[in-house]
Amino acid sequence: MTQGDGHTFKHLPLLFMKLISGSFAFLIASFLFLSHSLMGQGWELRDEDDGIKIYTRSVNNSDIKAVKVECELEATLSQLTAVLLDIPASNEWVYATKFCRTQKVISQTEFIYHSEIEVPWPISNRDFIVRIKIDQDNTTKKLTVNGENLPRYLSEKPGVVRITQTESTWTVTPKGKKLKVEFVLHVDPGGSIPAWLINLFATQGPKETFLNLKAQVKKVEYRDASFPFIVD
Repeated sequence: MTQGDGHTFKHLPLLFMKLISGSFAFLIASFLFLSHSLMGQGWELRDEDDGIKIYTRSVNNSDIKAVKVECELEATLSQLTAVLLDIPASNEWVYATKFCRTQKVISQTEFIYHSEIEVPWPISNRDFIVRIKIDQDNTTKKLTVNGENLPRYLSEKPGVVRITQTESTWTVTPKGKKLKVEFVLHVDPGGSIPAWLINLFATQGPKETFLNLKAQVKKVEYRDASFPFIVD
């Protein structure tokens, strides 16, 4: 049992949505391409705010539900890619991010990063390491972010719980002057937090992250972004 995790649950929303991530950042909020384990029961709409829809559904062989986010962004693929690749700035928009650091750049479209999720005492912070690869379909222009969870890439930090189980996919499709975004996440934050409490607060982090992302992509530093591997 992780020290402190069993004492209070009011900060559970802070455990959700770092994976953009993510980051991407979709961020990011961390990423494995969706496997058959996420196939099964239909999605249930749990929350909707400012065009952002949050769904959950059960996952085979897991007590923790998967989360899906659907929304539209007023941005180009290059603008969104610029936000996702700006790893140090992830804490500006990805919910509860303490830090996000690039560990290794493999190529222009592939890298490894390490992030820590900040959770108020007495729940222990979580961290994870993810290998990300960005791909675009030459015909449809659809953008995908695939990744691999690397829990043993770095030594664990005392007092921080390492996230070892995560599955996700981020799919972005151009739609006129907007982007249609779908993000699906299934993550076990580890420690001693009961699954029913995790499920209870599962929509808060994704909603806050995507509300922030809508503003982040409009910042001046990303306005004129362009990449040789992205076709807008």
